[in-house]
Amino acid sequence: MRKEQILQWLQTFTDEIERHKDYLTELDAAIGDADHGINMDRGFKKVMSQLPTVADKDIGSILKTVSMTLISSVGGASGPLYGTFFLRASTAVGLKQELTAEDMRGMLQAGLDGVLVRGKAQIGDKTMVDVLSPAVAAFDLAITEGKQIQEAMQQAVASAQEGMKNTIPMLAKKGRASYLGERSVGHQDPGATSCYLMLKSLLASLC
Repeated sequence: MRKEQILQWLQTFTDEIERHKDYLTELDAAIGDADHGINMDRGFKKVMSQLPTVADKDIGSILKTVSMTLISSVGGASGPLYGTFFLRASTAVGLKQELTAEDMRGMLQAGLDGVLVRGKAQIGDKTMVDVLSPAVAAFDLAITEGKQIQEAMQQAVASAQEGMKNTIPMLAKKGRASYLGERSVGHQDPGATSCYLMLKSLLASLC
């Protein structure tokens, strides 16, 4: 995966967030603060305004800039969680200008590990972990089986989509949604949804 594709990933994700802003906010209105789409849209538009200053640098520097921008501009839990994902990802890839399949595996795993530590959530808690964890596992398995990056990412996105839908019947155990108890059941998690869009955007940048 070339640096230009990393930049395309971020642009595509920003576009997807803008396109789904109202939907994400609607999902959040049912079980949260009704601001997930608004916050994510603001944060990633800020990211896009900052990227020209680092577009000529290594992938790690680009992802670190994404992280710092999100942490400083996105409210609620989303800023720290997505910020941590990109920060850990930046550390994993370092000064590289291009990523191999193994680099991608390390980047995604590092991002997931960061989210797990920061959010203290696990599979079944009705969070972005329910999308990110199975997606990273699917990517890891595909690479281990010798699949190319694009095919591995296709499998990751399929697992992510399934994980997103699986949050609907779950009882929320983390965040604002957890305060609702049984009333959180029957609603798709907004953070899981934006995480799916992130991974879907990553796949699109590889095509």
